Amino acid sequence: QGSGTSYWTDAQDMVDAQKLLGVDVMTAHWEMTFGADRVKEIVEKDFKGHIDFVAQNIIDTEWGEPVFPPYVIKDINGVPTAIIGQAFPYTPIANPRYMVPDWSFGIRDDRMQEMVDEACGKGAQVVVVLSHNGMDVDLKMASRVTGIDAIMGGHTHDGVPRPVEVKNAGGTTLVSNAGSNSKFLSVLDLDVKNGKVRDYRYHLLPVFSNLLDADKEMSAYIEKVRTPYMDKLSEQLAVTDELLYRRGNFNGTFDQVICDALMEVQGAPISFSPGFRWGVSVMPGEAITFDHVMTQTSITYPSVTLNNLGGARIKEILEDVADNLFNPNPYY
Repeated sequence: QGSGTSYWTDAQDMVDAQKLLGVDVMTAHWEMTFGADRVKEIVEKDFKGHIDFVAQNIIDTEWGEPVFPPYVIKDINGVPTAIIGQAFPYTPIANPRYMVPDWSFGIRDDRMQEMVDEACGKGAQVVVVLSHNGMDVDLKMASRVTGIDAIMGGHTHDGVPRPVEVKNAGGTTLVSNAGSNSKFLSVLDLDVKNGKVRDYRYHLLPVFSNLLDADKEMSAYIEKVRTPYMDKLSEQLAVTDELLYRRGNFNGTFDQVICDALMEVQGAPISFSPGFRWGVSVMPGEAITFDHVMTQTSITYPSVTLNNLGGARIKEILEDVADNLFNPNPYY
C-alpha cells in the first residue's frame, strides 16, 4: 500500500526492493491487505532463502496452529540472537477480515512468553521482538512479558530518540520506534557477556537523503519499476499554497484535502477518511502530482460509499475512534 506501483504490481515492486535492500527479517501489517494467498506466495517463493517472515501471533483458525514461524535465531557477531515477530494484532479489525478469513491475530502475551522461553531454551542469548504493535502496546507488553531484551517497533511511526527502559518481573526491556518513511535509522548495539546483555548503546540516526549519494543499483531498480507508469505518476493536478502533511492524531492538511474532495464529489455535508499516517509531505509551492495522491490514498480496498447517518451514529463513530487512540489501556 502507499504507492501506485505497489498497487499496480500487486506488491512485487516492494518485494524485490526488500531483497535488493538486504532485509533479513520482517513481520507484517499492511502486507495482509494483498490477501492471504498473495502473502503466502511471496513468503514461500520470493522470500525463501532471502528474508525470514516471522509472526508469533498469527494463528490458523481451523487448526489453531501458527501460520508463520514465530521467530528465527541468527548468529550476530558470534551471539545467538532470537528475533521474534509480532504482526499488527488488530489487522482483521483495522483492515478487511475477508482478506485473511482463516487467520487469527491478537496480542497473545502468553504465547509471546512461551516463544521467548523456547528461544532461550534453544540457546538464544539475546531476544529481540520485531513488532508492529505500536509504541503504547509495546510498552505494556514489555511490562508483562519477561526475558525480552529489546522491542524494536513500528506502526505508530514514533521517532523515539532513546529507548524507554521498561521494568518487569525478569529485568528490563528496551522499547524503541524509529519513525517512518526512512526518516531515521535505529541502531542498537548490545554488550553481551556470559550469555546476558550487560549494557547498550542506541542511536536514532536521521537520514538526510539530500546529503547522501543514492545507491546506484537501487536507483536503477526504482527507475525500472516506475518507468512504465511515469506518464500517469507525473501528471500535475494542482499547486499547493501550504504544507500538505499527514501525521497528526486529529487531522492533517492532506487529510483535509481528501475530506474536502469527498464532500465535493459525493455531495455530502460531512466526510470521514481513515487516518493513515503514511504518505510523504508536499511543500508550499510544489505541484501536487498523481504520484502524491497515490502515495496518500493507494490501498487494495479503495471503495468510497455514501451513507445516511444520524447525529447519534456520527457521535458514536467519532468516540469509538477517540477511544482507540486515547484509552488509558492500550490493550483495550
